[in-house]
Amino acid sequence: MSKSIVMLKNVRLAFPVLKEAERFDPSNLKQEARYSANLLFSKENDALYKQCTAAMLAAAEAKWPGKGAAAVKQLSAGLKVALADGDLKADKYDGFDGTWSISAHAKESTPPRLLDRDKTELPRTTSKIYAGCYVNASIEFWAQDNQFGKRINAQLRGVQFAADGDAFGGARAAGADEFDVVEGVDEVAGDDDFA
Repeated sequence: MSKSIVMLKNVRLAFPVLKEAERFDPSNLKQEARYSANLLFSKENDALYKQCTAAMLAAAEAKWPGKGAAAVKQLSAGLKVALADGDLKADKYDGFDGTWSISAHAKESTPPRLLDRDKTELPRTTSKIYAGCYVNASIEFWAQDNQFGKRINAQLRGVQFAADGDAFGGARAAGADEFDVVEGVDEVAGDDDFA
């Protein structure tokens, strides 16, 4: 496994675009659509933070041999890395307070795998994975140096549902297990019954 790949365990999912790839600028038809997600973990999780920074360094060193550490430092100062301080967005978004946030993407041509707890493949249309749930996510950091500038990005390789959480930005649809079986209904209520 590449040194730039990290398995994020039990992280919070925010802003998932996993059902259908989207263009950053919908009017730009030349731009490739992508899948994306923000993955949040507590600032108290030093082990995961160190894994991520080591993986960013490995990606930078692979791109700029002998200059990786300097590149990570410079790009981090300019907020041009996938790993960001969630507190910078906490006043605008639920769940970002006290976290590190990783913005990860995948091209439409290489969609991230979606899995349930038991590793069963989930369909793209699943509602099991939603903003606010907890997931395990496989990401790979990579260094960009092209006409769009220098950055250290994260590719979203796969997302596995781990646990329910409070939904961000609205409630989830009710699950079937929340309802009781209705028995003994002989009549169907008409509109007049609710007038």
